[in-house]
Amino acid sequence: MRILHTMLRVANLDASLAFYCDVLGMKLLRRKDYPNGEFTLAFVGYGDEVDNTVLELTYNWGVSEYTLGDAYGHIAIGVDDIYGACNEIKTRGGSVTREPGPMKHGSTVIAFVEDPDHYKVELIQLNSRSS
Repeated sequence: MRILHTMLRVANLDASLAFYCDVLGMKLLRRKDYPNGEFTLAFVGYGDEVDNTVLELTYNWGVSEYTLGDAYGHIAIGVDDIYGACNEIKTRGGSVTREPGPMKHGSTVIAFVEDPDHYKVELIQLNSRSS
């Protein structure tokens, strides 16, 4: 068994695709409209779905806002150079909501960015991870 994807409901599919593809560097893997159900699914990721876990962005037609709730945490992405990644994200118009630095009570270097729907994305410096 393995995790295939995580699904996020998004209010503006074009803005979300721009964030995940243009800002975070993912690729649009596939997209399909479901007219009878009035929704669109778009799958994005860093590699094909056969070998990689991806994100499913679900756009329900006519829905322009969601309440995120307090149970959801974040998506985590490992990076080789967290400082460079944050600078590049800012250059591409992304929002860094926590600058890179050690996590509380630990030494792993993390940062947080936010997507257009205010979902948090944690960046983790891969060579700083504690066991």
